[in-house]
Amino acid sequence: MKEYRSGLYECRMLHQRLRPRRYGFRHRIFMFCLDLDELDALAERLALFGRNRFNVYSFHDRDHLSYEGAGVKHNIQTWLRRRGVAALEDDRIQLLTLPRVMGYVFNPVSFYFCFRRDGEPVCAVAEVGNTFREMKRFLVPLRAGSRDGKFRVEAPKAFYVSPFSGLDVKFEFQLSAPGEHLRIRVDDHDEEGCSLRSALWGRRVELTDRRLAWFAFKYPLMTLRVIVLIHWHALFLWLKKVPFYRKAARPERQLGVMNPHKTLLESPP
Repeated sequence: MKEYRSGLYECRMLHQRLRPRRYGFRHRIFMFCLDLDELDALAERLALFGRNRFNVYSFHDRDHLSYEGAGVKHNIQTWLRRRGVAALEDDRIQLLTLPRVMGYVFNPVSFYFCFRRDGEPVCAVAEVGNTFREMKRFLVPLRAGSRDGKFRVEAPKAFYVSPFSGLDVKFEFQLSAPGEHLRIRVDDHDEEGCSLRSALWGRRVELTDRRLAWFAFKYPLMTLRVIVLIHWHALFLWLKKVPFYRKAARPERQLGVMNPHKTLLESPP
């Protein structure tokens, strides 16, 4: 039987706001870790998973944007080449993401992990989304001297993610390549230091129909639950009188946005 590199991660998610009001939460989720060369084979092998078609769980290339209608691997390769990363056509790319669940998807962040064919890590990419269906990608290089898949970068956010977070902050991504365990950290930094900590950690489990069926009961309508929880926690932040930033207030500071919302398209030059 063929061995697949794709799998699932059962995770705990931590979100801890430090300033100007302390507020935090933890939730359990699971994520797909998909080898982009295996998408069609997985759709044929698994009854509960489909590619670009409806299923209990499905992966649609257009959910991660595409250039000229091409698939997701061509999409990320094109994006990397435009940023000076050597061609990865014959190499491996794994995507850690939420799937569509009964046709609905929302991804706060997805991660691409890029490797040479021999397994040597090259770089990672964080694909951050917001509730306006916009996306922004951040290149996360290999840490200096790392050969075991540790990636890190600090980058200006310049992207509207939450009405309770300003635009003039930096993201700090600290990522480890997926293995038996998953470890990811994303922090916000302003002029006073770290203002928001986010972490994701978990363990790998096999991607099978049996596991997907069990997760359908254990994590029902997971992607819908994610978007509901985002608004639920936003209500608590509003009640705590955390400063609120409107998306239309500073369109000039929202840079490199893919699939821009009308608030950017209609803003004056």
